[in-house]
Order: sequence, then C-alpha cells, then structure tokens
Amino acid sequence: MTKSQRTTAPPSPPVLGPRALSRATLARQLLLSRSPMSATAAVEHLLGLQAQNVKPPYYALAARLDGFTPEALSRPLADREVVRIVTLRSTIHTHTADDCLTLRPLVQAARDRELHHFRAGLAGVDLDRLAVRARALVEEEPRTMKELREALLEDWPDADPQALSVAARCKLPLVQITPRGLWGRSGQVRLTTAERWLGRPAEPAQAPNATVLRYLAAFGPASVKDMQTWAGLTRLREAFERLRTRLVTFRDENGTELFDLPDAPRP
Repeated sequence: MTKSQRTTAPPSPPVLGPRALSRATLARQLLLSRSPMSATAAVEHLLGLQAQNVKPPYYALAARLDGFTPEALSRPLADREVVRIVTLRSTIHTHTADDCLTLRPLVQAARDRELHHFRAGLAGVDLDRLAVRARALVEEEPRTMKELREALLEDWPDADPQALSVAARCKLPLVQITPRGLWGRSGQVRLTTAERWLGRPAEPAQAPNATVLRYLAAFGPASVKDMQTWAGLTRLREAFERLRTRLVTFRDENGTELFDLPDAPRP
C-alpha cells in the first residue's frame, strides 16, 4: 500500500465519565447556580415540569431561580400562559401554552398506544365518535373526570367507566383549568380542551427535530434512548441522524453514543 492509499481512521469520540455527565445535566437543569430567568422562561427551557401534584413545580423552580416566589408561577397559570396537561410518559406536566400546543400532538402516537391496554373495556366503542362526544362535553363546560365518565356512559353503557375516561384523556388534549395548580388555592380537577382554554388551535404534529435540539439544551449530552425514555416515544433515531451534522458526539464509559449541542455548557 502506498502512502497515498493509506487512510486515517476518524478520531474516536471523547468519553464523558459520570461526573462530567452529572455536572453537564446540572448546568442544563439550572441546578449548578440559581438563574435570573422568569418562571415561564424556565418552564420553557426545561420543556415542562412534572406536575402529578400541585406543589412539585413550585419546589422545582424554587431550587433553580433567583428570587422565585410562588406567585411567579401562579400568575402565568391564572393568565393561561402556562397549563397543566398530560403529555410526556402519560403524566401531568406544567408546560407553556406554546409547548402544550406543540408537544401534545408530538406525543399523540404514545397516547394512542396507551389505549391498547384498555381495549377490553372499550369493546364496541368508536374512539373517533368518543373523541367528538367528549370534546363537546368539556367545551360546553369544564368537567371533572367523574362527570365526563358518567356522561360518556350514557352513550356506551356496557363499556368500562375508567376506560372511557382514559380514552377521552388520550384522544384529546385535556388541560386542568385553574384554580387547580395555583399556590395556596384548592379546587377539583376540572378539564377542558387546550384549544378552548388557550383560545387557539393546536399545531399539527411535526417532525421532532426542534424538540430534539431543545431536549439536548435541557438534558444533554444524551443518547437517543435517553430522549425516548423522557418523551415516552420510540423511533427517534432518524431525527438524531438528520441533525448529526449540527451536533457533537461523545461516548459514555459503557460506549453508548451521546449527542449534544456544540456550544452547550459541559462544566
């Protein structure tokens, strides 16, 4: 082999150990030092905060933001700039209004798969008709899950009541209206559609490229599987591959490929 025929193997991606990865995640999560961001900006940067109960989002922001007070989150919730809705991993999250209208369609395929676990209780139920009926009910007036179940049972008396309410939650972007979620206030979980509460339509489901970039900004460096677990989605490899030329790659100590934004903090 002549010198001109020799090829040089591409350099191996740098390896990031547990400490490096942990500190990078803490930096992205605004946990290395308190941030001057507003509560709404932090919720947007973090792509939402898990909110199965009312108080955890407040605690999460108090740990991250300089000078945070509960009113800083209660106010945008009351003003409908931030909402509580089932999105990622079939759990309630606090999202900005914009993210509610874009992330919920992105995870719709996962919500459709969730319904397979309830198919026995939904035998004979036309899910498209159920979605139309449930939308009419909650847009007529916000309803509790119990009220929604009872109304749907009038149309499908032989169905499992819990399965009917789960189907409505999976087929529709149902938000929890205030005062639920406000600090120091109480209230039943009452539901209406995101479109009705926010006064504008949801965005059509789009390729997840932009969400991949935002995920890495908040959670990177990360593997494809990391994001799939976070979102409760599958088949995100193609999106990462489309973005590969815009990203940098690393390996963890187990050899797993990690992706990241070139200029993101890796302290």
